[in-house]
Amino acid sequence: MGGQQEKDELFDALVEAAKVLGNGRRAQLVDVLAQGERSVEELAGEIHQSTANTSQHLQRLLRAGLACTRRSGTRIYYSLASPAVERLWRSLRETAEAHAGELDDLVRAYVGDRADLSTITRDELLLRLRQGDVVVLDVRPQPEYAAGHIPGALSVPLSDVKTRLREVPRGSEIVAYCRGPYCVYADEAVRLLTGDGLQAVRLEDGFPEWKAAGLPIEHSDR
Repeated sequence: MGGQQEKDELFDALVEAAKVLGNGRRAQLVDVLAQGERSVEELAGEIHQSTANTSQHLQRLLRAGLACTRRSGTRIYYSLASPAVERLWRSLRETAEAHAGELDDLVRAYVGDRADLSTITRDELLLRLRQGDVVVLDVRPQPEYAAGHIPGALSVPLSDVKTRLREVPRGSEIVAYCRGPYCVYADEAVRLLTGDGLQAVRLEDGFPEWKAAGLPIEHSDR
């Protein structure tokens, strides 16, 4: 039976994953990778870091066993090592939301005032999809849509919403969704759509939460 040193080493190893996530940029990478695999160049653009810095953060995630890679030609794609990594990130986020009092102010400063936005729950959206009386827009970047999306959702990245308004079916309520509770893509899309006279709401959270709840998803070619 081991002694205190072995016990200390065990607990140090157990918290290594938490130590790696104790960096905002790496947490952002996990948040993006929860949507699906991406290349280092794409990830660098998403977190607004240089490719070199992003690569260093990804190497830390790889060494900690939180991420994995696959090669396609000359390009390497990164993904989360398992659904457990996404669950770890979600649990960390929910714990911070519940106990870090100053987080509310930071969230409001980032996402803005959502008082003017109507929302729909996952269960409500699932029912509406079965009834066929709703149009769903995935406003995330197209690679994330390809990696997985809500069945029947149309891929209309936020950057394209203004130019593709004519493609959005009229006469039905529109539900926009993106990456999760801290993603503002759906907020901006709903404001653009309602400003054009359409009836639009945002999904209360995002695609990772939909997937984690075991609800149906679809994939398409990257």
